[in-house]
Amino acid sequence: MGPDTRRLRRRGQGELEAQVLAVLHSANGPATAGWVQEHLDGGLAYTTVITILSRLYAKNAVTRSREGRSYTWTSASDEAGLAALRMRRVLDGERDRDAVLAHFISALSPSDEERLRALLARAAAPDDPGEPAGPGSPCSPRDPSGPGNSPDAEGR
Repeated sequence: MGPDTRRLRRRGQGELEAQVLAVLHSANGPATAGWVQEHLDGGLAYTTVITILSRLYAKNAVTRSREGRSYTWTSASDEAGLAALRMRRVLDGERDRDAVLAHFISALSPSDEERLRALLARAAAPDDPGEPAGPGSPCSPRDPSGPGNSPDAEGR
């Protein structure tokens, strides 16, 4: 197979979203979709950038403000926050949350299990002066203002 018949590598799920978030993080304030497109590797079409930004907006990972006839976009989350949001959405879509969590925990490596235990311990001790465990902190088990955290999200 010659170089002319090579197929392009298909990007993994969420890879473009992570790239767009990284570009938005590098901006010195709100950015237009055109600016994001210029700073992304891979020569994506403007419409593709708009689609990705719109999906991120629907996931509350970016914010937008009307500027004339278009929007400027700002990152509201980093790559880790976006991954956590995806994990939470998967969990929210399952009926037996206990079984899903049990399988997830049993599949963790010993070091990841230790990290999870430490994060849960810090989240349970908000009076610890070392690390705040309030909403939005990395060790907070639940951000009440975050997407999917309203009582309706869990069917109550």
